[in-house]
Amino acid sequence: MSERKIPRPREVTVKMIKLVHATGLERIELERLRDRVGRLYVALQEATETDTPLAPGAWSPPVDVYEGEDAVTICIELPGVRASEIKLGLTNSQLRICGEKRKRTPRQRVISHLCSERGYGRFSRVVTLRWTISIADATAELTNGMLIVHLPKIKDRRGTEFKVPIKEKSDE
Repeated sequence: MSERKIPRPREVTVKMIKLVHATGLERIELERLRDRVGRLYVALQEATETDTPLAPGAWSPPVDVYEGEDAVTICIELPGVRASEIKLGLTNSQLRICGEKRKRTPRQRVISHLCSERGYGRFSRVVTLRWTISIADATAELTNGMLIVHLPKIKDRRGTEFKVPIKEKSDE
């Protein structure tokens, strides 16, 4: 008796493509969703930066961020650090503070340390900016171990509109 092979059914893949054009309320909802995803991405980026372990001997200064109507103010606690030991880097999306706090040598010879809680060595901190700021108008001031960075906001993010004159050229 001969074996009869049963044919296998072919797998058929059907792809359906439907073009969707967002209009009206759908477009508004899509923009809101895009903005929310953007904020979540920034929050995730901040969380990964803060969870990154510091290099041995490095420390991270505490930071306060305040938003006002016209500006964003960032206060960084840097006791015992001189302005010449601090470097500030500013871009549209972040403020980077880094430098080194040097240990001062005591005037008297120390037999042993009973307690040492202050941090020394290199420090670094990145503050993510969620605002459109004027980089050229930013200022920083170090007073009594508190570095205060003042970042003015840009009111019109799109820029100002101006009319371009059109010259009519005659055909000669």
